[in-house]
Amino acid sequence: MSIDVNSKDGVSHLSINDEMTIYTATAMKNELVDKLCHCHEMEISLENVSEIDSAGVQILIALRQEAAQLKKEMRFVKHSAAVLDVFETLNLAAHFGDPIVLPAGGKSQ
Repeated sequence: MSIDVNSKDGVSHLSINDEMTIYTATAMKNELVDKLCHCHEMEISLENVSEIDSAGVQILIALRQEAAQLKKEMRFVKHSAAVLDVFETLNLAAHFGDPIVLPAGGKSQ
């Protein structure tokens, strides 16, 4: 599991560079919640998520709920093709409310 963290202007910028599946779910959730607890605002890049399953989606939902409970701003950006496919299949884009930028031609990669 690889999560890169950079802080700039009071915002923690995280980049998930791995799969978000049942095999990484527990460790990833624990690390992401810990990072959320130690910042005021968080932006998570999903551009390097190579695979995501229902466990990965549950992490994103739980993290969004945790941020709301802690009254912290959190957003997901740069959704990978794998994430876009799952969001589209499960009709979750509106649930998360983050802007989703599609590649040229309007298709996920």
